[in-house]
Amino acid sequence: MHHLRDEALLTGRTGRMSIIGSVTDEDHHPYLPALRRAAPALLGYAAVRALGLLVLAVWSAANGKSAHTLLTARWDSLWYTRIAEHGYGWSVTLPDGTVHSNLAFFPLLPWLERFGAAVSPLSYADAGLAVSLLASLAAAWGIFAVGDHLYGRRAGVCLAVLWGALPIGIVASMAYSEALFTALAAWGLYAVLRRHWVSAGLLAALAGLTRPIGAAVVAAVWVAAALWVVRERRASWRLVLGVLLAPAGAAAYVLWVGRRSGGGLFGYLDVQAQWGNGFDGGAAFARFVADKFTSPLGALAGVGLIVGVALVIWLYVAGVRQRQPVPVLVYTGVIVVLALCASGYFGSKPRLLLPAFPLLLPLAVALARWRTSGAAWVLGGLAALSAVYGAFWLNGSGPP
Repeated sequence: MHHLRDEALLTGRTGRMSIIGSVTDEDHHPYLPALRRAAPALLGYAAVRALGLLVLAVWSAANGKSAHTLLTARWDSLWYTRIAEHGYGWSVTLPDGTVHSNLAFFPLLPWLERFGAAVSPLSYADAGLAVSLLASLAAAWGIFAVGDHLYGRRAGVCLAVLWGALPIGIVASMAYSEALFTALAAWGLYAVLRRHWVSAGLLAALAGLTRPIGAAVVAAVWVAAALWVVRERRASWRLVLGVLLAPAGAAAYVLWVGRRSGGGLFGYLDVQAQWGNGFDGGAAFARFVADKFTSPLGALAGVGLIVGVALVIWLYVAGVRQRQPVPVLVYTGVIVVLALCASGYFGSKPRLLLPAFPLLLPLAVALARWRTSGAAWVLGGLAALSAVYGAFWLNGSGPP
């Protein structure tokens, strides 16, 4: 009895369990019905994003701007497109002498942009947009799969649609790497929960080739494997291979950048430092928030930032109380810590939190208990607000 109780504390589930997730009848389902099971989530997510793109197109046209340009040729998307077209080695020297090198950007998205442009009539930028649109659907499916596996189909549907209706959800429809990373991370977490170790390791490696926060997926794989070994007192070759594969993508790129830049093992950190990025435990972000209180208007923004951070922390604590599986909590925790405690441009922090979809699990589970009509009204209202905010945001300061 004590053994079962301790196992329950690790998984957050009762009944038939494993250390990293439940063993349910879905493990024996064939793969063909999976798409049909996920269809409501995918249709709901697609509807949310279609509304966001429609509002963006109308808003941009009213402002004399091109929605296509905002989605494909602004901010980081320009860096990715240039890497796809010309490769690495380009940099910009700012007036203060700092150098912004394109080595700061991980390679999987530019590789896919290059491939897409090579096999289709699409430009590099449009290939990047196509990758993001397809990846966002794959992400919504993976997010549904995680929610469905842990808390049932209705919770999975609500989770996927909630993720699409986030205020910054428009980023998933841009030629950025967030959608691609979230797709790899969500399916990686699903593979972890199902104990598909080799798949989890491969997906973690690909996530590590997409964004620096691929470390969150690696951590989830390693923690899950460690807990399984402690529980079972054995390690299969698949588990060992998955553990070894998980960090391979990020490690390979970081080592290559170190050699390319001449900075050695810490060369990539030097590249990021030139961009003003680093880890300071949140000190710079705290100073940024404090500086907002020097004027009445700034104070409102400061209060908003504090409320936003408090909400993120509250959702994470709610996930702990919800007894989410340990690997899921580890993945989310790493993303939250890296997003909130890193120095750099603070306007980027909302989109850096976009892959932390498990934060929405407590809300999704609560919403799944509502009547379908009530949940639909809530999700529809959130989708409308997200569409308006996304259009306003991209036509203004946008995601740097």
